[in-house]
This record gives sequence, C-alpha cells and structure tokens, in this order.
Amino acid sequence: MRSKTFLLAAALLAAALGARSAAPAAAAPPAPAPKAVLLKAAHLFDGRADRLVSPGELLIEDGKIARVGPGLAAPAAAQVVDLGNATLLPGFIDAHTHLSLESSDNWFHDFYDLLMRMPAEQAHYAARYARRTLEAGFTTVRDVGAYQYVDVGLRNAIAAGLVPGPRMLVAVHAVGSTGGHTDGTPFPPDRVRSSGPIDGVCNGPDECRAAVRYQIKYGADLIKLMPSGGVLSLADPVDAPEMSQAEMDAVVEEAHHWGRKAAAHCHGDLAGRMAVEAGVDSIEHGSFLKPATLARMKEKGVFLVPTLMATEWIVGKADRMPPPIAAKARAAFAARSEMFRNALRLGVKIAFGTDSAVSPHGMNAHEFVLMTQLGMSPAAALRAAAAGAAELLGISGETGTLEPGKAADVVAVAGDPLADIAVTAHPLLVMKAGQIVLQARRD
Repeated sequence: MRSKTFLLAAALLAAALGARSAAPAAAAPPAPAPKAVLLKAAHLFDGRADRLVSPGELLIEDGKIARVGPGLAAPAAAQVVDLGNATLLPGFIDAHTHLSLESSDNWFHDFYDLLMRMPAEQAHYAARYARRTLEAGFTTVRDVGAYQYVDVGLRNAIAAGLVPGPRMLVAVHAVGSTGGHTDGTPFPPDRVRSSGPIDGVCNGPDECRAAVRYQIKYGADLIKLMPSGGVLSLADPVDAPEMSQAEMDAVVEEAHHWGRKAAAHCHGDLAGRMAVEAGVDSIEHGSFLKPATLARMKEKGVFLVPTLMATEWIVGKADRMPPPIAAKARAAFAARSEMFRNALRLGVKIAFGTDSAVSPHGMNAHEFVLMTQLGMSPAAALRAAAAGAAELLGISGETGTLEPGKAADVVAVAGDPLADIAVTAHPLLVMKAGQIVLQARRD
C-alpha cells in the first residue's frame, strides 16, 4: 500500500511539473544590483579583543564585510551611514531562545493559549517575536524547543526572506523522559494521549536514540536534552536527574553521529555532572552547579549558557504563579548568582543566552546587565554574545566577529558599551547579512 501511494504521488508530481513546463515561462524579476554600504562610527568592537578601535568603519559589499577601517574610501554609488558617537559591534547571538512562544503574567492563560491555538495562528505570533528580536540587535538565535514544528517553519520562512527575523538554529522537540520537564503536564491519560519518541519523550537508550532521529528527520539543527527538572513544569523537582546515564550517553552520541551539537537543560548539579560526562556541548541554566562540576566543564570545554534573565523574570511574578513553580523559581534564583560567579572564577566558557519567551522577546540585551552585575566584564559579556556564542553554535566561520569575509551582521549602539553596557538595549542600527533592518533617527 505504501509503495502504491508513493508511486501515485510521484505520478501526480510529474504531471504537475509537466504542466508547469508547458506553461509560458514568466520573466524573472531582475536581481537587485549589489550595493556597497560604508558604516562609520566613533568606535568599533570587533568581538575578539577587549578594547574599542577608534574610529570605527566597515565596508559592506554583497552582504559581507569587505574591509574594516579606519580611513576607508567609499566606492562609487556606495551608501554612507555616519552614526556619529556610536560603537559598531558584531550582531548579537542569543544561544537560548523560544521564538514560537511568549509568557505573560498569567500562567493559566498562557497554558490555555498553548493548548488551544492552531499552529498556523501561533506562527503569526512567532513571526512577530522574531522581528522584535532582530530589531533588538540579535541577528542569530538558537531556538531550543518548540511545539508543532512552528520553529522549523519560522526558520525556513526567515531563510526564504518571507518574514524578517534572526538567523535561526532550531531543536524541534526537546528530548527527555516520561514525567520529566519535556513531557509537559500530567493530563488524565484517557483524555490526552501520552507523548512518545516523535515528541521527544523516551525511556531507555534505544527509545532515546529514536527520539533524536525523529527530531533530525523533522528539521533539528541541534539536539536539546532534559537531564534535570525545570522551573515552569508542575510535576517534577527542579534539580533531580530525570534521565539515566545510559540515556544521556545515547542522546549525545546519536546527536554527534549526525553532526548535531547537544544542549543539556540542567538546573541540578548531579544531572549536570552526568550530562558533562555524556559529552554535551553546553549546559543550559546550570542554577545549582557546584564548583567541581564547573571545573569538569572547564576541563572538557563545555559551555555554560546561564540564562540569568529567566529566573529573575519568574521570581518577579512568583506570587501569580502556581505554588510549586514559584517555589522552584525562588530556589533557582537564590542559587544561580553564586554558580555564575564560580563559573567566571574557574574560567568556564560562557555563551550568551536568555531563555526569551520566559521574558518578553526583544528584551534580550538585559542579560548583558545581569552578567556584568555578577562580575563579568562588559567586554567579556559582549564576546559571549559574539565569538563565544558563534563557537558554541558552530558558525564561527560565518558570523560572531567583525572581520572581512564574514556576514555583515552589525549592531550600532550609542556611546561606549564598555563604559555603559545598558546602551545595548537601544540599538541605533541593526544590519543582518548586509541589509539594514533598523535605523534610529538622529536628532
């Protein structure tokens, strides 16, 4: 039956292609002529060094950085953008987002919306969140978990130029155990079907390998696994391991076999230590990680993506959350500052990530403020959202620094961000792959 269905589909496709070829060919619109852009500002932060270059100039041609100043001559017909007393920076990279969702102050309302909205409707919300994120200066994001393949559709629509948004790497469904953080709410099983490997829910190494393969089949650029509990789920403790060592090993090995990186959602220390031994590429959140686990991360080159905004945001509205969630949020918030300071002291590699969706999309730059308040230098925080995040995502050859040959992903902010990191929240200009997507008016 399946082979007959395939043959019928192939015949229909061939007929449709034949009909298309028989129709008169429409003239293709002429491609726009390549345009050079010269960006000029008082300063430039290239994403590698810890200092500014003054003045700062970038020549953009065909969507890529052609030359880095100062003293660049503008080619004939080039657009010259003089930003005055501003700093040019690499486009920001957020390594932990969920662009298909956004929470509000009403947990129960959000829960209902997630259940009742059709995927096509949710896709319109996702497109709005993507545009807001891009206009905030985030030209690349790693989207680490979504429902109903909205993340895959959004990534593809952005890549095709149908909607504006950041470059996206997506995880599809997170992979975790029955009853764990990825398994959602414990609905009565006679009313809502239980999730399985295709949804990312697995038990035992073989099922977990299948779960990885399903996510890759349906479009995953990376694999996210859930070794520990989470804050916003009702039924699981936040710091308990929820996968066995054999299950984690299987997920990470399978992801790496397919050329995908593995990002481990981990609040708890024991789960984090197990995930590090399994060979994950990053630990997301890490609220309760102890120095010994952080030292092992340093030794193995595992990134920390701290998402400081997430627990701050949830604690700020904890009195309006279900009591189990409020208690977990307060515990994670109380632990994460010491964990982050220990990570800095030990030299753990850190990539910028916000968990946006927990907080509103477009506020991502507030993470810079939190990182510096806990002891990170402004330059190191900016590098975490540039070269550091690009290394984690595996796209260092494409973006992350302002160097010739890389994509012209550029943000301009007022004044000197090394003196006042908060200026990152209000970009004067955002450019993605050579296209200006936001330019503030200069009075």
